[in-house]
Amino acid sequence: MADDQEAELAALIRKKWRVGGVLTAIMMAAYFGFILLVAFGKDTAGTLLADDRISVGIVLGAVVILIAPILTAIYVRWANHQHDPPMAKLRSDRKKQQP
Repeated sequence: MADDQEAELAALIRKKWRVGGVLTAIMMAAYFGFILLVAFGKDTAGTLLADDRISVGIVLGAVVILIAPILTAIYVRWANHQHDPPMAKLRSDRKKQQP
């Protein structure tokens, strides 16, 4: 592999880890924020909404559950449009160079 291809591969790998790290941090913040609210903010989590039919904790729990597939979809869309095409190009270039 040529030096410029290695540099491009390293940049792609760094970008992939950066995007994955940011999305993971968002998910962890949402999850642990919810857990800390339930553990230490019972009065807030127990506050009733919608004519006393549903609590803040239930709404936030549903939001945490919904965040996971949303973040997954964001990652898949990013990977399909930003990561996979350059990676495929690097692979095809490498196959062309091999005897």
